[in-house]
Order: sequence, then structure tokens, then C-alpha cells
Amino acid sequence: MHLACIEIYGGHPLDGEVVIQGSKNAALPILAGVVLHRGTTVLHNCPRISDVMHMIKILEEMGCSVSQSGNTLCIDAKGLNKPCVPEELGEKMRCSVIFLGALLGREGRAEIPYPGGCTIGERPIDMHVDALHQMRAEIQEGCGCLAGKSSRLCGSRISLRFPSVGATENVILAAVLAEGTTEIRGGAREPEIIELCRFLNGMGAKIRGAGTERIRIDGVRELSDSEFVLMPDRIVTGTYLMAAIASRGRCMLREAPQEQMENVISAAERMGARIERMPEGMRVDARAAVKALPMLRTAPHPGFPTDLQSQVMAALCLADGESRIQESVFEARFRTAGELAKMGADISICGQEARIQGTVRLHGETVAAPELRGGAALVIAGAAAEGRTRIEGCHYIQRGYEDICRDMRALGADIRMI
Repeated sequence: MHLACIEIYGGHPLDGEVVIQGSKNAALPILAGVVLHRGTTVLHNCPRISDVMHMIKILEEMGCSVSQSGNTLCIDAKGLNKPCVPEELGEKMRCSVIFLGALLGREGRAEIPYPGGCTIGERPIDMHVDALHQMRAEIQEGCGCLAGKSSRLCGSRISLRFPSVGATENVILAAVLAEGTTEIRGGAREPEIIELCRFLNGMGAKIRGAGTERIRIDGVRELSDSEFVLMPDRIVTGTYLMAAIASRGRCMLREAPQEQMENVISAAERMGARIERMPEGMRVDARAAVKALPMLRTAPHPGFPTDLQSQVMAALCLADGESRIQESVFEARFRTAGELAKMGADISICGQEARIQGTVRLHGETVAAPELRGGAALVIAGAAAEGRTRIEGCHYIQRGYEDICRDMRALGADIRMI
């Protein structure tokens, strides 16, 4: 079988506009959350990406009915009769672990394979398991899966040693139908957590404190039918922002979630980009975006997102002077550096710090996407590089971008899937 790859002829400034797709990182936990209601949920602006398609298949395997029209999903979870994630589907994506809390909340039992997904570090799930234990769930590990059961989950006071997005989501999902009150301390503050809570509250859940380090969930007996519009994707927005900077272009990013991106916008402006915030989106003028960043450190929200670290690294390869990036979230986020070096980038890695010495130009080369966001970074580099760049491993990119070639063409790139 011949696998698809992306071909880009770069070396000219981007100039165009694109509408930002719905959020991947909000859609996935929400799709797990629909099983909490024994009825119908309608989701609008849901991105048509491979991770969402895998979630749909998991829901269908469990007995849910799913229909899709464009970017709208209608899910009827009344018929759920198999509270387990199929091994061949769960191993493909990390987020399958959040079905653990949702299924325990609804059915009192769950079985999921050890989750897969991108190879960007260990990402242990012990925080998920420990938190659910505190809610009186019994979870056994073995034979490549996690099996949980509980006669009735009970509210608890849970302190997370790190603001893990996945663990926070799992506890929220488990707590919605639990008996009593659950309080999360040290929880994640990402916009996607706020979005999940907004969705669940729209179904009748009682959640307060989303977006803060302390989240309180008062358990309810049941939820109701609902309709929900997903927010635009801040990581996709940041990707196209960095593509404009790397190519020294001018772009309009329509429906960009600007209020969620203060740290990213600040970094772009420090690089020399001029950003105009408008009701309809964000206009970027990166013709003078040539400045290096002496230090950029990833951190949980509201810090600079680790999911944009690879993309900003690609843009900094063409900056004037030396930039430094410290990765504090995932220990294997620098795998893209070797592929960028094939294109002429000057990057040195020491532990969890990357030093990027800006160069005048990159050249087209055949490279391979090591994971989702690293693949997007190679698309950025290819758009800025002289000559032809061929990117293999497109299946990683398709996990988070509806059609990166369509969007980059709208921004003026000479790009195609072959």
C-alpha cells in the first residue's frame, strides 16, 4: 500500500485567509462525555479529523448511534450496552483513557486498553487511576488493559500533583453522576477544560470553577438532551500564525480564539509580527517577524502551550540570532529537530532545552512527521523553505488537522497531498 505524503514548493510569503476549524482537544473529551446521558446530543463545528473518527467508531462499538452531516454530529447513547473500548481503536489514541471516568460514571464498570497516540513522552496514567480509586472505583491493571468497576462512585477531595489535562477531564466526567460532591485541587486550567464543563453544564451537570485550579462538581442523578457548538481550535490557529511568521507573510485567521492565546500572541509579537485583533478574527502581518526569542518555556495553561512548541521552533529556524526553548511538559517533544536539521536548520538539544541558531534559508528535503504537532511544524518549514519539501507520515497530521493542505492553499501555499 502506498501511503500519502505532502508535497510543498515553498520559499515565498504566504498571503491569504482561512477559517479556523473546531477544536480537537475540546471535541475528544466531549465525545467521551456524551455517554453520561442516556439520550441524544448534537455537536456542531466538530472537526472532521481522524481522532474524531476513531472516537465515533468507539461510540458505535459500545452501542451508541452516531450520524454525521458535515461538521455536525448527532449521538444517541441510549443503546450503550458494551462499556469497553476495543483494543484496536483505543491503542491508536491517547484520549481513549478518558472513557474510563465517563463509563464508570454511567455504567459502574469500564474496560479500556492502555492508551496509544503520539510518541511524545511517557505520559503516565497513574494520576487518573489514583483519583478514581479515591472515588471508590476498583481498577485492575493487567493483560494490556485497565478494568474498572464501582457500585456507585462517591465524591471526594482530589489533589493532583501536576495539572494534567487528561486526569482533570477524567475526574470531571466521573464526578458528574457520582454521589455527593467532588473537589479537584491543582486541576488543569486549559480552555478545553472550560469547554468540557460548559458542555456538561448544558446537559444539566453542576460544575463550578472551570478555568481555575479548584473545580467543584456536585453530582446529579441524570442529564438531558443537549445541543452544543464547539469552539475554534487554538493550536490550529497558532500553527497558521507560525506559518505566516516563518514565510514572512500576511494572513487573516478567521474565527481565531484570540482570548485563549495571549501567551502565543505575545511570543509572535516579540518575534516582530504585527497582529490586529478584530471581531471576525486575527490579521497577521509578519513581513518584519525576524527576531529571535532569547527564551521560550512551555508550561500548562496559561503558559505557552507544549502543542505549539514544535511549530514555533520551525519559525525560529529562520530568525536573526539564537533562540532557546525549554520544554517542561513532555520530555520527547524535540523529535522534530532532527528532521528540521535535514532542511538546513541549526538546532542543538541538551536535555529539555533546544538552542536554535537562525539561518538565512531552509532548503526543501524529504522528511518524516514524528508525531502530530511535529508534522505540522514540518509543513511550516516546507512553506518557508526553497524548493520542494516532501513530508511523509501524514497520518499523524490528519489526527488534528481537517485538511492542512486545503488550509495552507487558502493562505497562498503551493501544497498538495500525493
